[in-house]
Amino acid sequence: MGRSLAPGTLAASLRDVRAVVFDTDGVITDSARVHAAAWKTAFDAHLRAHPPENPDQRRPFDVRDDYLRHVDGKSRLDGAAAFLAARGIDPSPETVRAVAAEKERLFTEQLREHGVDAYPGTVRLVRALRRAGVPCAAASASRHAGELLGRAGVLDLFDLLVDGGEAARLGLAGKPEPDLFLEAVRRLGVPAWRAAVVEDALAGVEAGRRGGFALVVGVDRAAGADTGARLLRHGADVVVRDLGELVGEGEPK
Repeated sequence: MGRSLAPGTLAASLRDVRAVVFDTDGVITDSARVHAAAWKTAFDAHLRAHPPENPDQRRPFDVRDDYLRHVDGKSRLDGAAAFLAARGIDPSPETVRAVAAEKERLFTEQLREHGVDAYPGTVRLVRALRRAGVPCAAASASRHAGELLGRAGVLDLFDLLVDGGEAARLGLAGKPEPDLFLEAVRRLGVPAWRAAVVEDALAGVEAGRRGGFALVVGVDRAAGADTGARLLRHGADVVVRDLGELVGEGEPK
């Protein structure tokens, strides 16, 4: 898409929106892979310690398919419960909290030790939107979102952040409900029907669609055989591999 744009221009689909809300993990920062790896370690340990009766449900957690289907874009507790239920394991509150806590410990350890990077294409798009006078918000179900964006050096690019801590404080429902995104545009002072959502998770694009946003952009980082099609089925209006595709080639970095 980007190669057909004149230098310094935004894609036509973005020219009429008055605000854009970006998911954090996998959209702004390369942190989804760290989340997925931490989930894999936590889930695989639980499957070994408490193997399901059905042998087919004992297979290890898949960092692409299982992550996208069950945990991507959701809160830790919702993601843990969804995956355990899919494997025939009773998602009791105690079990869910234990697995989620182990995942949190593993993720925090990796974050503090290695940090994460921001995607250059996303940075280009946010800067282009800001030059066009379009306010941008970051949103995430994770309580680590502010730290992630700060360590990646991009927190100041966004007008505001609504993270997991704020979601818990306000009692916002998790994705696929649109509460997180609606709170972000409310703070920006723009109605959802004049705003866009950018997401890489199935639950996230569904949330954008449920919220009545003017445009839902899906980001297919997995580049799997059908991940783009799945994002479209769940509510994306357009799917790109990299958000730099939505900015003309000559846009300054």
